[in-house]
Amino acid sequence: MTPTRGLASVALALFTATSSSAQSAEQKQPSTYDKVWARFTNWYDDKQNPVVQRVVFTGRFHHDLTMVESDQGDWRESNIRRMRFGPRITMFRDFLVHAEIEVNPQERSPFYMRMTDGYVAWQKHATANVQVGKQAVQFTQEGATSSRELLTIDRSNLANNIWFGQEYMPGVSVSGRSAPWNYRAGVYSSGAMNREYGRFNGGWFTMLAGGYDVGRRIGVREATLTGNYLHQRPDVNNTFTRRFEHIGSLHFRIEEPTWGVRGDVSKTAGYLGQRDVLGVMAMPFYNVTPKLQLVYRVTRLTSDGNNGLSLATYENRVVRGAGDRYTENYLGANYYFYAHRLKLQSGIQFADMRDRANDGGAYSGWSWTTGLRVGW
Repeated sequence: MTPTRGLASVALALFTATSSSAQSAEQKQPSTYDKVWARFTNWYDDKQNPVVQRVVFTGRFHHDLTMVESDQGDWRESNIRRMRFGPRITMFRDFLVHAEIEVNPQERSPFYMRMTDGYVAWQKHATANVQVGKQAVQFTQEGATSSRELLTIDRSNLANNIWFGQEYMPGVSVSGRSAPWNYRAGVYSSGAMNREYGRFNGGWFTMLAGGYDVGRRIGVREATLTGNYLHQRPDVNNTFTRRFEHIGSLHFRIEEPTWGVRGDVSKTAGYLGQRDVLGVMAMPFYNVTPKLQLVYRVTRLTSDGNNGLSLATYENRVVRGAGDRYTENYLGANYYFYAHRLKLQSGIQFADMRDRANDGGAYSGWSWTTGLRVGW
């Protein structure tokens, strides 16, 4: 099955599944969504094969409609925000090979944007999953959350400024979980960027993360506190990453069936002219029904000098300069047709950027973005 045919199947499922009656929870029968997603994604499954046990088609399709109105100018856009696909292959029982690419069907050239995932993982034990190759580097609250599972239409400007814009880096990592603890540690290349693995000419960085779930102790389903620390060797050739020598992040995640809250406090130390940045983010949410969710987010960023901060994706279409203090308030609603695999998200965001240098980075305005999110 080609990606084009697969996407057409998902689009057809939107009508079929919505119009069909829901199965009773007591029957525990696969829903129409279950059947369509299984047919679309499960390409091969044979546990008796000693070499290849399973092949699954993975990816995401994200489309945005956005409008920006500000003192500095206005912007309108219909944009395929992300389109990625590739296989996940389980081999020799304990190994996973994952390859995924990002494309831009809105442009003839380049259609192929980059490889996101390209790694081999050994996953025999839940307490020690080893990955080698190009993979997601997970730090800060929203940086550690896949774009398929975000509660807001996009990540906050804390993640835009502190977490690396290029999420996927070549490296070696080990991660695991033994309740109530979880951890992750890795060493990654931060050399000159290209569309695949980079040039390995700009040093490396290390990342450590550890979390502890105190949910049982305080009587909630989940309450995980996680600490991240990242150290990067300064190098003028680093283009995969932002120019921060040290990054520390303390973030938390509280989840209950009807409500929750996520937050982050992050601090950086820059090099080669990059200003130090301090960021704070809080994001409470409330589940009105099992499908309808309301989300609020507040973010504040400051740098220790002029031009240390940049604006978010769509605000940056209007103002491309930098500033030194940023404040954001976001209010959104999500409707989950099929959990995070098929959802509609909409949010309005009010933001201000101060620019003490007065060299083109000031911003004051609001933006409204509605997006379709499909993941498989």
